[in-house]
Amino acid sequence: MHILLVILLLILGIILIVKGGDLFVDAASWIAEVSGIPKLIIGATIVSVATTLPEMLVSMMAAAQGKVDMAIGNAVGSVTANLGLIMAIAIICMPGAMKRSDYLGKSLLMIAAALTIVICGFFGEVNIVISVVLLVIFGIFIWENIVSAKKSMSLDGTDTADEKKSEKPTRKVIITNIVKFVLGAAGILIGANLLVDNGSELARFFGVSERIIGVTIIAIGTSLPELITTITAVIKKQSALSVGNILGANILDLALIMPMSSVVALKPLPISSTSAMIDLPACLIVAAVAIVPAMIKSKFSRWQGVLLLVLYIAYVAITCSVPVAA
Repeated sequence: MHILLVILLLILGIILIVKGGDLFVDAASWIAEVSGIPKLIIGATIVSVATTLPEMLVSMMAAAQGKVDMAIGNAVGSVTANLGLIMAIAIICMPGAMKRSDYLGKSLLMIAAALTIVICGFFGEVNIVISVVLLVIFGIFIWENIVSAKKSMSLDGTDTADEKKSEKPTRKVIITNIVKFVLGAAGILIGANLLVDNGSELARFFGVSERIIGVTIIAIGTSLPELITTITAVIKKQSALSVGNILGANILDLALIMPMSSVVALKPLPISSTSAMIDLPACLIVAAVAIVPAMIKSKFSRWQGVLLLVLYIAYVAITCSVPVAA
């Protein structure tokens, strides 16, 4: 009966995070827009960071509570799940040509972040130097987003300075968005807390490490927004939307969440030998399989999606079969 309650609370946490994240992004975007921030900046920065808030809070809460394996497992595991599961689905369903220039910047930044994380494994921790390097990658990502958005608007013949001022929002609209903002933030906070607490309880009950729970159940749970976006993109046959969203989310998962978790923990985050040997290399390998062939051939091939899915299944199988280690 106890474990059933733990599982139900874990599922509730995932639901609260997904729905809370949706409400929070909508409200935060609206608040930013009515406050006079250009839509260009909103899309390139605020929305990008806000969509990563669920993963960020889960990892930061875990790090603050000393559950380092779960904090790192969630951040790295989310990237592996995004590429090996979610992007694999997108490529299998929608293989085809792509414009290299549209993806090159984000692809290089994601590989750089993944490689930096693998280097962390050799040092056995996410220290201050690594955190600074990751934050620099995050800064470059935001800058690249803004430049890309400006270029896109220029090609469309529009300019941020020429945007029409929106009409003054009604009292009902203001109240609705404030409520959405508060409920969304509360949903993410409560959901993140439920995930961390019940994820740990589930690990203890089944005698597995918090790392395994972090890189599987929690990582996949916090990646559900990306999965929903991908399914929507598949239905609408908009592969660029799906791949671009996944690449951006991955950069933030690695370049922002890891250093922020270290800050919250008030010390370098130690990386277990198991994570260094399995989780970090797996993240880099799936990133290479997802990106390198596409950059060379200027297209996503169905075999890439199949290989990514096989690699992810193998990774989960290996992860779950490895005994608890320090």
